[in-house]
Amino acid sequence: MDAPAIPLLIDTTTGQPKYRQLIDAVTAAIESGVFGHGQQLPSINELAENQRVAKVTVAKAYEELRRRGILHARHGKGFFVATTDVRVPLNVFVLFDTLNAYKETLYDALKSALPPDTALSVFFHHYNKSLFESLIRNSLGRYNAFVVMPHFEEDVSEVVGLIPKDKLLLIDQTLPRLEGDYSAVYQDFENDVYQALTLGWDRLRTYRKLTLVQAKDHFQYVPAGILNGLERFCRERDFPFEVRPNYHDDLIRPGEAYLLFADRDLVQFIKRIDRQGWKLGQDVGLISYDDTPMKEILAGGITVISTDFAGMGRTAGRFLTERVREKVANPGGLLLRNSL
Repeated sequence: MDAPAIPLLIDTTTGQPKYRQLIDAVTAAIESGVFGHGQQLPSINELAENQRVAKVTVAKAYEELRRRGILHARHGKGFFVATTDVRVPLNVFVLFDTLNAYKETLYDALKSALPPDTALSVFFHHYNKSLFESLIRNSLGRYNAFVVMPHFEEDVSEVVGLIPKDKLLLIDQTLPRLEGDYSAVYQDFENDVYQALTLGWDRLRTYRKLTLVQAKDHFQYVPAGILNGLERFCRERDFPFEVRPNYHDDLIRPGEAYLLFADRDLVQFIKRIDRQGWKLGQDVGLISYDDTPMKEILAGGITVISTDFAGMGRTAGRFLTERVREKVANPGGLLLRNSL
């Protein structure tokens, strides 16, 4: 009886050595039950021909698995499964954009959802594409799972595509041009913003205008979907709106509402309101993007549009632990507080 085929297609675009890909594929096949205890694996010649790699590459992979005690060799017979207890602890490369309060919530939930023996290495790209690429390239072959937050205004699918798809989990957003079967836990920015503003319409309509402040001078990333959702909402209701690149105090006018992204802008905004003696939520409306514990109590409570970052972290942790290959939208919405 022929040995079952090993589910694998060597990826020549990744920086991971081919023999490492073979090791991972054999281990995954044993863990998933394709090969049982004592079962024979495809011969070196057969696997080399099937995957179009050199025989020495297959031999190197099999020898490493034998050294680990996962396979054993029978002279003149081939390689056989020595144990089905092959679970390898997760060694996770995590690449965020910047450190802020909601990233801590996301990270803590991710860590709590992973097995205790998981190793997590966290990096930040700070919207620097060269740094982003360098961090990814230097990580290849060193980790067995990758959690990447690809927050850029330009397409970075070519760089992210260097990561083996079975080890990749995109977080917070997807990359439409990235091909392959990879996992993602993402925000549906356009629809989340549209639905959130719809829920807040009864309060929002008491103001003359809504201004979104991007904070470009703080390198704050604002996905295009957010702008699309805002524009769709306001145009359908013929409600005046404006998008400004950066915050300054002269933007603030009584009778208008504002959507802010950077926390430092939020603090300056509240200081400005206090100096002028205006009442937040009456004279001026305020919505902040991305919830944090501070916003629950600041100035009596700040209205936010936010996804559930703890939920996102838990889902990501489950996907990594259970090796789920799926793309799911993380729930988001409006938390209505006193500032609107």
